[in-house]
Amino acid sequence: MKRRLVQVGLLAAGVFSAALGLKGFLLPNDFIDGGVTGISLLASQLTGLSLSVLIVLINIPFIIMGYYQLGRGFAIRTLLAILALAGVLLVVSFPVLATDKLLISVFGGFFLGAGIGLAIRGGAVLDGTEILAVYISKKTPLSVGDIVLLFNIIIFAVAASLLSITTALYSILAYLSAAKTMDFIIEGIEEYTGVTIISPFSDDIRRMITETLGRGATLYLGKRGFGSRGEQLDTLDIIFTVVTRLEVTRLTDEIDKIDPQAFVVMSSVRDTKGGLVKRRPLH
Repeated sequence: MKRRLVQVGLLAAGVFSAALGLKGFLLPNDFIDGGVTGISLLASQLTGLSLSVLIVLINIPFIIMGYYQLGRGFAIRTLLAILALAGVLLVVSFPVLATDKLLISVFGGFFLGAGIGLAIRGGAVLDGTEILAVYISKKTPLSVGDIVLLFNIIIFAVAASLLSITTALYSILAYLSAAKTMDFIIEGIEEYTGVTIISPFSDDIRRMITETLGRGATLYLGKRGFGSRGEQLDTLDIIFTVVTRLEVTRLTDEIDKIDPQAFVVMSSVRDTKGGLVKRRPLH
C-alpha cells in the first residue's frame, strides 16, 4: 500500500509539473518540445486541434507497444497518467509565468522534464518516445539514446521549416533543459559511487568502513594476478562499498591512512535500495 501511494503521489506531481511547463511557459509562446509531446504541440499549432486530444491519440500506439514490452501494469499506469495530463491541460488554468523567451525555454523545459522524470519514478511515462526507442534498439544496432536523438532532430527540423528557425532554436533549448532535468530526477538528487578496494590491509579497511564511517561493506574472495615479481596467486579479500558523492573524499582519505598503495576503483551508481547508505546518512 505504501509503495502504491508513493507511485500515485509521484505520478500526480509529474502530471501537474508537466502541465505547468506546457501551459505556463511553452504553449502561450508557441514553443515545442521533443518526443511525442513535441509532435502534439506542433500538430496543435498547425491544425488548431486540442492539445489534450492529440497527446492521448498520439501516445496510444506507444502505450500498446509498452503493454507488450513492459507489461500490463506499466501500460495501465501510463494510460492513466496521460489521461490525467490531458485532463489537467483541459480543465486547469495556469498563469503565464514569463515573457522572456530565454526564461520560457529554460523553465518551461525544466518543469516539463521534472514532470516526465517524476512520472518515470512512479512507474509510467508521459511521453512514448522511449518505448519506441527501446523497441527499435532491439531491431537495429542503434542505442536508445541514438534513436531518441534522431527522432528529435526530425521534429525540430520540421518545426524550423513550418514555424521559424528562431522558434525551433528556442524549442531545442527547452528540450535540452527538459532532458537534463529528467535525468536529474530519474537518477536521484544524491549521486552514489560504488567503490572497489584491493589491498593487503583489507581487514583494516573493512573495519574502517563499518566502524568509522558506519557504512556497509561486501567482501569478495579474490586472487592476485601478475605483480612486480611475476605471478602472485595469493588470495585476498576485495572490498566493495557504496557511498554518496559527498563521502568519497573522506573514504579515500581514510584508505590512504591505512594503505597509500591500495588499488581503488570507483564507478557511478544510479540509485540504491536497502543497506546503510540511505538509512544512515553522514551529511
